[in-house]
Amino acid sequence: MAPVVHGLEQQYENRVDFVFLDTSDPQTTAARQRLGFKSTPHFFFLLKNGSIVTDFQGVVPRDSLVRSLDRLLERGELTLME
Repeated sequence: MAPVVHGLEQQYENRVDFVFLDTSDPQTTAARQRLGFKSTPHFFFLLKNGSIVTDFQGVVPRDSLVRSLDRLLERGELTLME
């Protein structure tokens, strides 16, 4: 999934912030618990205030991620972090 996600990161540059958590790093434990992280990979789409809009667990087709990102951007639900 990494090549797909990194490709999306480039495609949505300046429109969506991508944040990656290292699940083996103990410093990410609090963030993973807050998000309800359950499996690898696990994708969360968050509003600027940190609320989860949607999430995907496991291997997800690229088209599903693109549709969700486009829909959220169209609705103005995703904004860049400052």
